[in-house]
Amino acid sequence: MTSTTRPEPRRAATTVAGRRLSFLDFGGPGKPMLALHGHFGEGRTFTHLARQLGDHWRVIAPDQRGHGHSDRPADFSRNGYIQDAADLLEDLGISEAVVLGHSLGGVNAYQLAARHPRLVRALVIEDIGAEVDGDLSFCLSWPHRAPTRTGLLEALGPSAGYLTDALREYPDGWGLAFDPLDMNASQQQLNGDHWDDWLAGSCPALLIRGSRSSVLSAGHAQSMAARRPYTHQAELPAGHTVHETDPAGFASAVREFLDSL
Repeated sequence: MTSTTRPEPRRAATTVAGRRLSFLDFGGPGKPMLALHGHFGEGRTFTHLARQLGDHWRVIAPDQRGHGHSDRPADFSRNGYIQDAADLLEDLGISEAVVLGHSLGGVNAYQLAARHPRLVRALVIEDIGAEVDGDLSFCLSWPHRAPTRTGLLEALGPSAGYLTDALREYPDGWGLAFDPLDMNASQQQLNGDHWDDWLAGSCPALLIRGSRSSVLSAGHAQSMAARRPYTHQAELPAGHTVHETDPAGFASAVREFLDSL
């Protein structure tokens, strides 16, 4: 049974290495799920999913380093992202969580499982592979500030539709809830061969791919599922942001997997 009338999530924060790491806690008595967004996103990306899962799951969705309400770090290393997630779970007293991640968050999720297996009960990986070769340099042309919200949207051009949650009003105008320089640096650190981390874990996993994805090919997804034990696949009619393009189908696939644990 799901619920779409749950109270608004509680925004809270913890301190990691002297930095503020902000997160949304959707509450409830259910089992814990850590939900990790992709580049340009933030914790509220998973609001619809949290409501669809109802009281069976307590979704905790951080604004990862350099995103949303969290502080900007000195680096965007793999170890940094993973330690943030581990520290958040430790601070909340959670020893076994289902960890869901989209894109950047997906790699963070399976690397967390590889390096801190006692913290991870199961994985849901959305549209990212064990080999990553992305390029976010296009975002370097986005404006730092614009005098109005409308002006910022116009300056962002075709990308505006994907960034409405990230718009913020600052004392000197309208801008984004992240620095494009950070996103480009983060992607460069994300790129690489991560097969060892993907194959290191043996907890149950669900790999969700968008059928129109330009990030995760069908062949690569099949290889990931074939090579790793206890890994299930789902493909939905969507691009890279499956949770956004097909929210009902995404929630249904996630819920079916969770029910099987």
